[in-house]
Amino acid sequence: MSTEPFASNVCENAFPGPLCESASTNYTMSLEKPDVGGLNEVTPFPVSRIEDAPNQWSLSLEKRAFDVTCVILCMPLLVPILLITAIAVRLTSRGPVFFLQQRIGRFGKPFTILKFRTLAHFKKSARPAVTTNNCEEFTPVGRILRHAKLDELPQVINVLRGDMTMVGPRPKLPEHQIGILQCRPGITGAATIVFAREGKTLANIPKRSLDEYYREVVLPLKWQLDTEYMAKASFFTDLNLILCSVFRRWGSSIVLESYNSQFIERWRKKHVTNWQSVASVSADQ
Repeated sequence: MSTEPFASNVCENAFPGPLCESASTNYTMSLEKPDVGGLNEVTPFPVSRIEDAPNQWSLSLEKRAFDVTCVILCMPLLVPILLITAIAVRLTSRGPVFFLQQRIGRFGKPFTILKFRTLAHFKKSARPAVTTNNCEEFTPVGRILRHAKLDELPQVINVLRGDMTMVGPRPKLPEHQIGILQCRPGITGAATIVFAREGKTLANIPKRSLDEYYREVVLPLKWQLDTEYMAKASFFTDLNLILCSVFRRWGSSIVLESYNSQFIERWRKKHVTNWQSVASVSADQ
């Protein structure tokens, strides 16, 4: 699977309180080298190990200064959008405005990610680990927020706190983390651009196979895309991906290429009965 040059392949055409709902997860995470050998045996692409470190820019103070500067400069635009979105969430459904959830950050350190709530609020209900477009728990404005990625905007607070960066791998749930991040997770990133419409495709995966498909196909590919990008990232490629996100210049060529791989064909024969509909939806994206 070719990812050279990575930035152009991903985006060719680009230039805690009453307001918060918490989703806590109990887990144990080892900081030792992750065991990815098993994944390498069953996937058509190598799963990056901890030795595949991000480059100097990805770990630099300059990138941190870039993040903070971006957020501060965008505040005059972000504040009205944040306020309007918060009011819309509050007026259209019961429950808190924000959704808090534990994610895995740099070096396996957990942190609390901040989002606008897009699903119905039930105090003791279990949230699905993978949400598709067929989810029946969306609030009246939830689908719109998800589609426009507006639910992610509160994460600028995570950026200012130092939990996240503007461009980096998306922070995963503990049960979805297949490697140890050596850089801060990001609001957007290489895999975010490629999988911008994954909910539409995942909606066509049989529910009984959804978690397995996500773990065996989607997560390893996301890990590879993000790891390779962060090893080559620069100020200009980060800026490019931010513009891709702002102007919705999504890319799916790498994902579509992966659908033709030997592993996914084996997985399809074993688990998925309606793969033709999945391929059809993916081709339309």
